[in-house]
Amino acid sequence: MTATNDSSETPSGIALPIRRDSSVNELAAYAPGVLSTDILNADQDEFNIDLMGLWHILMKRRWTIAAAVGIVFVFALVASLMITPVYRATASVQIDRELMNITNNDTNPMAGMFTDPNYLNTQYQLLQSRELASRVLSDIGYQNQKRFESVFQPSAASQITSWFAPSDSGKADPVTAKAKALKRVTTFKEGYTIEPVRNTRLVKIHYNSTDPAFATLSANSLAEAFQSRNLETRFETSSYAKSYLEDQLKQLKIKLEDSEAQLVRFAAKEQIVSSGDENAGTLPEQNLGALNAALAKAKEERIRAQSKWVQAQSSVGMVTFGDTGGNSIVRPLMESRSMLMAEYQNKLSQFKPGYPAMLQLKAQIDETDKQIAVEIGGIKSAIRGEYEAAQQNENMIAAQIGSLKGEALDLKNRSIQYNIYKREVDTNRQLYEATLQRYKEIGVAAGVGLNNILIVDKAVSAGKYRPNIPLNLAVSLLLGLVLGLLLVLLLEYMDDTLKNSEDIEKRLSLAVLGMIPKLKEGQAMDAVIADVRSAFSEAYRSVRTALQFATASGVPRSLLITSASPSEGKSTAAITIGRNFSQIGKRVLLIDSDMRKPSIHKKMGIDNEVGLSNFLAGAAALDAVIRETDHPGLSVVTTGPLPPNPAELLHDDNMRLLLAHGLTHFDQVIIDGPPVMGLADAPIISSYVEGVMLVVEAGATRKVVAANAVKRLLSARARLVGVLINKFEAKHAAYGYGYGYGYGAGYGAYNYYSYGGDTPKKLTK
Repeated sequence: MTATNDSSETPSGIALPIRRDSSVNELAAYAPGVLSTDILNADQDEFNIDLMGLWHILMKRRWTIAAAVGIVFVFALVASLMITPVYRATASVQIDRELMNITNNDTNPMAGMFTDPNYLNTQYQLLQSRELASRVLSDIGYQNQKRFESVFQPSAASQITSWFAPSDSGKADPVTAKAKALKRVTTFKEGYTIEPVRNTRLVKIHYNSTDPAFATLSANSLAEAFQSRNLETRFETSSYAKSYLEDQLKQLKIKLEDSEAQLVRFAAKEQIVSSGDENAGTLPEQNLGALNAALAKAKEERIRAQSKWVQAQSSVGMVTFGDTGGNSIVRPLMESRSMLMAEYQNKLSQFKPGYPAMLQLKAQIDETDKQIAVEIGGIKSAIRGEYEAAQQNENMIAAQIGSLKGEALDLKNRSIQYNIYKREVDTNRQLYEATLQRYKEIGVAAGVGLNNILIVDKAVSAGKYRPNIPLNLAVSLLLGLVLGLLLVLLLEYMDDTLKNSEDIEKRLSLAVLGMIPKLKEGQAMDAVIADVRSAFSEAYRSVRTALQFATASGVPRSLLITSASPSEGKSTAAITIGRNFSQIGKRVLLIDSDMRKPSIHKKMGIDNEVGLSNFLAGAAALDAVIRETDHPGLSVVTTGPLPPNPAELLHDDNMRLLLAHGLTHFDQVIIDGPPVMGLADAPIISSYVEGVMLVVEAGATRKVVAANAVKRLLSARARLVGVLINKFEAKHAAYGYGYGYGYGAGYGAYNYYSYGGDTPKKLTK
């Protein structure tokens, strides 16, 4: 949908732009044979956030917001002044996770619980436990009912309830007394809270009470009781652990003694003797191990001797190897023979072999050879003897090992049960020693008396905590503002009425021909219309001007003025518009067609004996029903007697005849029609006229009703020229875009055209 701008010449020759909204044209125009009842809407997005619209809503209902804020503020102020003052005292304690390692042992039996990540949370819950509250209440002496009520006065509701409760008489019931004591503890417990200090191990203990001295006493007593309880818990835990370990030690000692006696009896029976070294094994096993080592050594010696004997047997001539060869005279003899052979060879060049000296040397050489042969034979005999001795030693050791193997295997079989008994003895001894060590450590740690709960600050005095009047008032202002905004949005959401031109254009897609201000109480209609400077008169003159540009041919010569529902001001609009057209020299025929609830004859002071119903029924002529009025150029046709069937009369050809006569003898025919909803009269008349103007009451006509009225008129092929907003007020002008300069003080347009009220405004440069 688009809007086009045309221009029109005024009587003074000035071209004025005429804005023609295509959405209006689409409503007014229709194609033959095509019937559409849909209201065209260029903007169907209901989810757009209209910030300016929200601001105008708040401005329009600002007094609602102010009232909500004021009521909440006054209520908060009165409540704050009436509340009994509450005082708060604060003490702080330190909760450490670690304990000093008293036993100089990395496995301190009491240190494990303090490394638990949930330890601090557990301590916080213990601080708020009913058991601690009951203990403190008894320590400070307020467990007594009378003394307790001196500080904790019963509420008004409790007092009223006690009036109707049966009185306690005779001996007190133990169950009732216990229930009352528990209730006192619960009431006392509700008075205090804890506040862990962030990133520290400090915890603040707050106590709130109407008695400042009692608040101070309670805060300090809670800190002291918590510290004492922690120490007592440690002692109780140590005592229990010590008693438990004592019983365990007794049982383990008996068990160890029994297992040792059983082991000794079995060893004596099976003749198993332990060497005392657990890793060495039994005696046969130790002997067998020693013989295996000796056998390996004997084999080594035999192999070495055998190697020497084999070498000696394969030797030819002199033998000089080994220890035997080194200790014999073979080497000197061989050296002496070498010297004799050298001398013999030297002399052989001078003497013959038969020479006596040569024979003597030969004899010495032969003697030396004999000595060498004898000596080598002795060496070989020694090597052979060494080899035979090594072999004999090896055989003896191997035979001894064979005899020990059977004995060791037999002892191994008999030692299986022995080892079972021995392991049982070792296990019992370890358990006994470990339990005894833990028993000694707990005894030492329990006797030291360390406490990981320390009182850092005691409560000195109690300060006023509630009510915080400045804070309460600030919160009340904020709460009142929020409630006011919610109330405004709720009222606006529930307000399903048309208020201004934007609502008309958005919901009905129709042009707004004018907005008629609502008259003040006590103002007479005739007097306001007679005052040409009034905003009311100027508004209708603006409507007259708008009608002149409603269609391409100017003002519709036959115009039906109707409304969606009764009492929206359509009759006043018809009379006033008719007078305005007559004032510019036009002859106007005003027809009252509302034959169910006529009002024009009353407003104009004319009798209603003969009128439209007489003519439509054929009981009167046209000249008899058309009457002149006191206003020049304005004639009127009243309804006449009310018929039982108005719709049937309006559907007669006489109605068309009346309109044809009016268009022939008058410049303008204005019909005051009945309401659209619930009746068939208005749609019937709308099909006869050139244009239909719908009147809506600002802030009263519902959107759904107006939309349905438009649909009915379009179904009857009516040519809607626009909407007249009646009874417009300044609060309606504050809603939507562009109405901030609105009506009255805010609607300056009407004040401007009404010449500023009593004093005309002068033009200034």
